[in-house]
Amino acid sequence: MLHDAMPGTAEHLTAQQPVSGYIGFDPTGVSLHIGSLATIMLLVHLQRAGHRPVALVGGATGMIGDPTGKSAERNLLDEDTLRRNQEGIKAQLEKFLDFTPGPTAAVVVNNYDWFKKFNFLEFLREVGKHITVNYMMAKDSVKRRLGTDADGTEQRADGLSFTEFSYQLLQGYDFLHLYRTLNCTLQMGGSDQWGNITTGTELIRRLAGSEARAYALTTPLITKADGSKFGKTEGGNVWLDPTMTSPYQFYQFFLNATDADVPRLIRVFTLLSQQEIEALEAEHAQAPHLRTLQKALAKDVTIRVHSEEAYEAALAASQVLFGGGDLSSLDEQTLLDVFAGVPQAEIPRTSLTNLNVVTLLSETSNSVIFPSKGEAKRMIQGGGVILNRVKVTVDQLASDIPLLLDKYYVAQKGRRNYFLIKLV
Repeated sequence: MLHDAMPGTAEHLTAQQPVSGYIGFDPTGVSLHIGSLATIMLLVHLQRAGHRPVALVGGATGMIGDPTGKSAERNLLDEDTLRRNQEGIKAQLEKFLDFTPGPTAAVVVNNYDWFKKFNFLEFLREVGKHITVNYMMAKDSVKRRLGTDADGTEQRADGLSFTEFSYQLLQGYDFLHLYRTLNCTLQMGGSDQWGNITTGTELIRRLAGSEARAYALTTPLITKADGSKFGKTEGGNVWLDPTMTSPYQFYQFFLNATDADVPRLIRVFTLLSQQEIEALEAEHAQAPHLRTLQKALAKDVTIRVHSEEAYEAALAASQVLFGGGDLSSLDEQTLLDVFAGVPQAEIPRTSLTNLNVVTLLSETSNSVIFPSKGEAKRMIQGGGVILNRVKVTVDQLASDIPLLLDKYYVAQKGRRNYFLIKLV
């Protein structure tokens, strides 16, 4: 998980107990996503090693937006939205860190608490005069947005506003403030944050006295083996909030990790020991089709992000497509998640009156399942059609089959062909 560290960081972490180290999270959404989870794990490891983790929720910096890695300026959020996002993120962080009172108790802070007292002139006098424009322009995140990459090659860019240009000063001051108030001597983050973090160490060096020492440590950005961004699906980010990404979808995302990606992911996202991981890898190598590594990864992360119960429900839901699992035990969101990729049809609830299953599975469902009544009848007679786990007959009425959640039929044609019918 180590990408880079300032000289002396390892010695500092060894010599001082506990060291207070922080990571900042901008509240641009009501939830963190699994890209953020890699940096959360840095805080988890820091605390497990006997140090104090500090999670900074950027109520102030979230109003501006970090230009790092962005090709265009993002929309600014209003205060109410930011406050709602901050509370959601704080609740998620509390699931991973130990806040039990003591020298290593985790701390959550909000930089709006100190920036709201700063006026513009004071900030320029206290902070702006100590960092030169040349120093700020040398940062890769600034160069890219101004149209030039680190190697001097031209890049397409939309320019950089003064608002975003000043972001590194704000983040740098966060480090200085936490150094002064919490004796925070370490800032961590993704490798793309190196420039912003070192601005903070420079401010501390200039403003906190010649004896002041501050350190930086970054983790590699998590990408897939093919170089593409990790944590994205066709539907967007994979979120930690169960209302935005259901536990079933979350579990499936990790379960579907490729064999090329999973050895690294299980080391980054779980707390399994080296011996446990190597034993799982050896077992996986004997029978890759059983996906031993993926199952261990998906189980561990789903339990820690959601709960044991959420994992058990996701596991049960996963069995549904393989002919097992209790359909009636699924809540509506999980049912829709499980069958999100199958052909679907909506039919009027009133059409169920005296409707037999042959007509339901052909004409009434717009031929989505069977193109004709004749074909439906032949396969039903052959015993190859199941409706809500009930093997149907040609003379059976649809109303004889209990509905799921009072509005759904799951039709199964053969072993692997599923269809979802919704009554409206």
